[in-house]
Amino acid sequence: MITQYSNVSEAAILYGEYDVIVVLKASTLQQLDFIIDKIRMIPSITFTSTVIVGKKYKENGAISIGKS
Repeated sequence: MITQYSNVSEAAILYGEYDVIVVLKASTLQQLDFIIDKIRMIPSITFTSTVIVGKKYKENGAISIGKS
């Protein structure tokens, strides 16, 4: 199961265009590529779309306005 990967910090079932959203934590783009390649090898995965967060404004209820 995808939640067993150590780099997976969140996973949720969605209703709509996509079935699942998974939040990964990676230190480098090479590490991210490695993790995504492993996920794409799971037989039940037929399509993936990767989006990289540029900046967070709120996390765990805390707003980070003014922080760089």
